[in-house]
Amino acid sequence: MLNERQRPRRDDEIELVDLVRGIWRQKVWVGLVAAPIVAAGVAYALMATPVYEVKLFVEPPTQNDIAQLNIGRGRESGLSPVTVKEVYETHLQALQSEAVRNTFFRDVYLPSLSEEQRRSSRDALYGGFNKALTVASVGNKGGSARYAISAVVSDPQQATKWLVAFNELAAESAKLEVIESSRSDMLIKAGNLESQINSAKSSAREEREDRIAQLKEALVVAKSVGLDKPPLISEGLSGQVCSAMGGALTYLRGSKALEAEIATLEARSSDEPFIKGLREKQEEVKFYRDLKLDPSAIRVFGKGDAVELPGQPIRPKKSFIVLLSLVLGLGAGFFIGIVKDFWSRRGAPKI
Repeated sequence: MLNERQRPRRDDEIELVDLVRGIWRQKVWVGLVAAPIVAAGVAYALMATPVYEVKLFVEPPTQNDIAQLNIGRGRESGLSPVTVKEVYETHLQALQSEAVRNTFFRDVYLPSLSEEQRRSSRDALYGGFNKALTVASVGNKGGSARYAISAVVSDPQQATKWLVAFNELAAESAKLEVIESSRSDMLIKAGNLESQINSAKSSAREEREDRIAQLKEALVVAKSVGLDKPPLISEGLSGQVCSAMGGALTYLRGSKALEAEIATLEARSSDEPFIKGLREKQEEVKFYRDLKLDPSAIRVFGKGDAVELPGQPIRPKKSFIVLLSLVLGLGAGFFIGIVKDFWSRRGAPKI
């Protein structure tokens, strides 16, 4: 019985040692196949345009940044104060709005492209822009979402300018929105106060007319009893009787006093001086209608926001490309070497 070392091999059996020897015999072919692939990978890694990812982190504003928006709010005004969260969320909505993106694409992105790049269709250019510039949440800070604007381009300096310009464009849009919202609240407040003033004036006029009617009835009674002046009353009872000279006893004031008061009320040109709290409300109306907010004193995002410049490009990954080309090149070379050796051995005469 033959042992394992004496066992004859089948024609189609390829052992590992034979495989390695076959590759070695065809090492020239292995090198000829692998070298161009590895060279192509190395050349691409060295010559490919590096692409960088630049980020601008956007954080919430402080209470001082929105102080202008809270003038005339809170306490007894009936207007709730504007919060940092509300203002910041408005800015985040602007960052993600199509209107801001379209404006930036038209006014900033397109002019930065070369004449050749602008020859592509507008849809293709806008698609590339949307891929190059993105806005995403990167966690929470102080209970508010923290966002980052990212630009993936070959020129990090240009990307920095883009991010700052895009954030400022969104900030202007958000600032305009919060100012208009605040202005709308002020006008509504002024309108409500004016309604209260008009209601008070109408009520005062009606009360004056009612008073004139009451006095005229009392005048008829006073004349019918021949009472021109108030009756003489002892000093001890004068205060009590005078305080009772109203309602049904108004005629006791005498016809002359009643005629004088009627004439005065009918000649009154305005009831405003007699309306309690009217002047305060009028001042409030003037305040809310004339209030002007200073946009330069309002910020919708934090002052500490800064652009983060990358130290290394995100692509191409040179070491990975070189390693991959080496693996692919050697793999292809080994395969060709194995095939070449197999066919060369099959074509050799058998002994």
